[in-house]
Amino acid sequence: MGVAKASPALLQHLNGGNSDKPVCWRSAPAQQRKPISLTVVFGLVLFCLGLISLFTGHLASDLEWYSQRLVKRSFFSKLEGISRGPIDIWKSEYSRYFNGCSQRGPNFASAVSERSSNGYLLIAASGGLNQQRTGITDAVVVARILNATLVVPELDHHSYWKDESDFINIFDVDWFISYLSKDVTIVKRVPDKFMRSMEKPPYTMRVPRKSSPEYYLDQVLPILLRRHVVQLTKFDYRLASDIDEELQRLRCRVNYHALRFTKPIEELGQKLVMRMRQMAKHFIAVHLRFEPDMLAFSGCYFGGGDKERHELGEIRKRWETLPDLSADEERKRGKCPLTPHEVGLMLQGLGFANDTYLYVASGEIYGGDETLRPLRELFPNFYTKEMIANEELKPFLPYSSRLAAIDYIVCDESDVFVTNNNGNMAKILAGRRRYMGHKRTVRPNAKKLSALLMARDKMDWDTFSRKVRISQRGFMGEPDEMRPGRGEFHEYPYSCICQKPLNDVETSRSREQVGENYGENQRMEQKICSGSVDGREA
Repeated sequence: MGVAKASPALLQHLNGGNSDKPVCWRSAPAQQRKPISLTVVFGLVLFCLGLISLFTGHLASDLEWYSQRLVKRSFFSKLEGISRGPIDIWKSEYSRYFNGCSQRGPNFASAVSERSSNGYLLIAASGGLNQQRTGITDAVVVARILNATLVVPELDHHSYWKDESDFINIFDVDWFISYLSKDVTIVKRVPDKFMRSMEKPPYTMRVPRKSSPEYYLDQVLPILLRRHVVQLTKFDYRLASDIDEELQRLRCRVNYHALRFTKPIEELGQKLVMRMRQMAKHFIAVHLRFEPDMLAFSGCYFGGGDKERHELGEIRKRWETLPDLSADEERKRGKCPLTPHEVGLMLQGLGFANDTYLYVASGEIYGGDETLRPLRELFPNFYTKEMIANEELKPFLPYSSRLAAIDYIVCDESDVFVTNNNGNMAKILAGRRRYMGHKRTVRPNAKKLSALLMARDKMDWDTFSRKVRISQRGFMGEPDEMRPGRGEFHEYPYSCICQKPLNDVETSRSREQVGENYGENQRMEQKICSGSVDGREA
């Protein structure tokens, strides 16, 4: 698919009739005629169904639901019957049928040079590490839309986290510039000579949240062409989620490939993963997100009495625009994070045994060890970065974003990742794990689980466990949860997920099965030779 076009009238108006300079991202040349795709056929069928419903009076209110599944149905019907066993709680049975795909299309034009671009784009990201990550990703796409030279984004030093880290302290800046060189020209700073020649300082502006590419062409590009340097502030979620597919794939190249952590962060993160693997073949990473700021922002109540209401109420005053909320109503709506105890009950209800190893990624837990005690009792093999990193963590302790990056690595490498809210880290990691092979990612269905947990004492364990598994259908990171238009693109990167040919998958599966059988035979031979069979002395 080529990149979407801006209207010719708009281009002529913005460029003042001068075609010497590129004005916006370039559209694809005419492509050779291709065979009609299956999607087009299905589209025509749906159009005819719509006409029939119009003339017969029958309602077609489910056409959108039907169309989303019709294209997929032919593929998923082939998967039915391949595995009839129970769901594997550690991995998705269908993940092997998909892979991440973010290669640029053949008609996606190369980046314009710094000299030929429309000017320099400065970006001031906002929020914590993962919120800023969304801003950096979208900044690259906006620079592409504007045919601008992107200056390495500035990170937020003034938000709640008060982290003084710059881009170069968290991300490998040279890799970032090099990897994206064919998509967007990126520089570390505006050249001093150019800055000295400017009659006015860079123009600063803030664009509305989730602005369309057309907004940037209409409102930002004319200023960029006139002033040559534009700075966009508070840049987080400032680009629409639904944009041209080639630009969506650029988002994936940035987020999943170009944003690589610095060597010290990456090395320590991988050390922690290795140490978890040395203790257990599989482990779960849980992002509890039970910090005071999160709980205060939610407006929920967690059973701590007047002390909790006062403390969280004082923190909540930091956000002047937050409305007064009913804690009970928010819980019924599924807007409240689960307590650590409730997370543990959900995991055991899903079938994870109490000897499962847990890596808990979190900042300051509200209530401290007392809040964590019930989760530790359910899962005694409980670890945090502080517990397994020892002295190696000291250089990172003053920097919340670098600590968050270490947690990010371990959560990404875990066999199962469990989120406890739908915040930035949860969305970013859920999307990455889908892209990297649909690794098992569990997001609590808080709306159903809250009611179930409140009635926990009124049912036996088997009933509770069965209802937990039912409640979590559609929230386990399965491939068929991916639907165009569902949620934020960073969480559901549907344009960057491709289906593998079934024949290739089955061939690969057969080879894996042969390898597994060979490995099992080798282990059995070793047991026989050592005088032990099935764990018993011969």
